[in-house]
Amino acid sequence: MNLIIGSHVSFNKDKQMLGSVIEALSYGSNTFMFYTGAPQNTNRSAICSNLTDLAHNLMLNENINIDDVVVHAPYIINLANDKNFDFNVKFLKEEIERVEALGVKKLVLHPGSHVNLGLEKGTSNIIKALNECLTSKTNVIVCLETMAGKGSEIGYRFEQLKEILDGVKLKDKVGVCLDTCHINDAGYDLNNFDEVLDEFDKIIGLDKLLVLHINDSKNIKGARKDRHENIGYGTIGFDNLIKIIYNEKLKDVPKILETPYVDTPIGKLAPYKREIMMIKDKKFNDNLVNDIVSDNK
Repeated sequence: MNLIIGSHVSFNKDKQMLGSVIEALSYGSNTFMFYTGAPQNTNRSAICSNLTDLAHNLMLNENINIDDVVVHAPYIINLANDKNFDFNVKFLKEEIERVEALGVKKLVLHPGSHVNLGLEKGTSNIIKALNECLTSKTNVIVCLETMAGKGSEIGYRFEQLKEILDGVKLKDKVGVCLDTCHINDAGYDLNNFDEVLDEFDKIIGLDKLLVLHINDSKNIKGARKDRHENIGYGTIGFDNLIKIIYNEKLKDVPKILETPYVDTPIGKLAPYKREIMMIKDKKFNDNLVNDIVSDNK
């Protein structure tokens, strides 16, 4: 099985996607995901075509398929609520244009929170917004992320995502990103992932599953809290995550780690190199902190 594995990486104004590729390669990745700016605000630098070309050339040399690369839309976009609706639509349109300029095909988006409007109205708003943002000329697929169900989040049940997908006119412009921590926290049983995948296929269809976020969870099943944990150190467990990652039905789906940075004696450090090694070796690392520190000396 050709494992497509990577993690969240940085994207800064000086090196842009070229820096993202270099960071991903340092972790032993063959894909990656990034924000095009801080997820909590609208500050964005102009996309530099020269840096983008250099990034694409490096990916080509290192056998990273651009079709496996993912951009994550900023958290501040909330399509479900009436408040600032026009702003959210405008900013998502701009983000889609930035992703297109980078040559990336997949944009992961949190569906949104209805904030007391109710599920029906919130879902209607999401559908309306997506239909305003997506055109026949759009070269990006918006991948709606499965959510944990905290607060008034929409998208923590497969049926909710199905309703949104059904309401979008341009079906080929939308898909799903499945987050293992989120669906655990939403109440799906990852001890029986094949059954969960069968349910997803029956409700939505596996052809719509385009990205996997691989995270362990600090929470018990159904907690609806959304707190990521490092691979094998949470309630989902290493063996369950390995079964998900190596599921033959998902072999062509990019797997992206969003696990937390690790507290070490020399500060918070990225765990991705060691976690990817664990995944490739299919062997749990119970000495993660020390090995991460060793890598950074």
